[in-house]
Amino acid sequence: MKLAFKKDKFPFVLPQILEYVNTLENDKDYELSIDKPTKKRSLDANAYYWMLVNKLSEKINIPPAVIYRQHIQDIGGNYEIVPIRDDSVETWQKNWQKKGLGWICESIGESKLRGYTNMICFYGSSTYDTKQMARIIDLCVQDCKEQDIDTLTERERSLLIDQWEKSSA
Repeated sequence: MKLAFKKDKFPFVLPQILEYVNTLENDKDYELSIDKPTKKRSLDANAYYWMLVNKLSEKINIPPAVIYRQHIQDIGGNYEIVPIRDDSVETWQKNWQKKGLGWICESIGESKLRGYTNMICFYGSSTYDTKQMARIIDLCVQDCKEQDIDTLTERERSLLIDQWEKSSA
């Protein structure tokens, strides 16, 4: 069950939560979490990013998917280190990477847990909030500038980011 509410409305939502909890199996443990919503990226940001990736791909003759996957690994703050049982590594990796092109999962070595391998699991950009999307675009802009590829001016980029934030609010 996912329930969104504003802080000042919590007393009115609490009865709904209690009603739901009463429908759950009594012999099971459950976990309740309250998270602050994050701003999601806009499709305009995604379109701009992929336009830059395509220009870069043409210029340096590297496939767009390779550029994208490198950017995913370079922006930071978008992965988890997960210990996976050695006999499940291949299955875990295959299932993680099924989620999309940017969902990268690689072994980073033996875990301190006996019989486990540590996997670094990157989240694809479809999960990014505005700040993460701005970082991946900035990385691509930097790569494009190194190749003398035209990008938005700082002012245009700022306006676009403001638009993303307003459309995401």
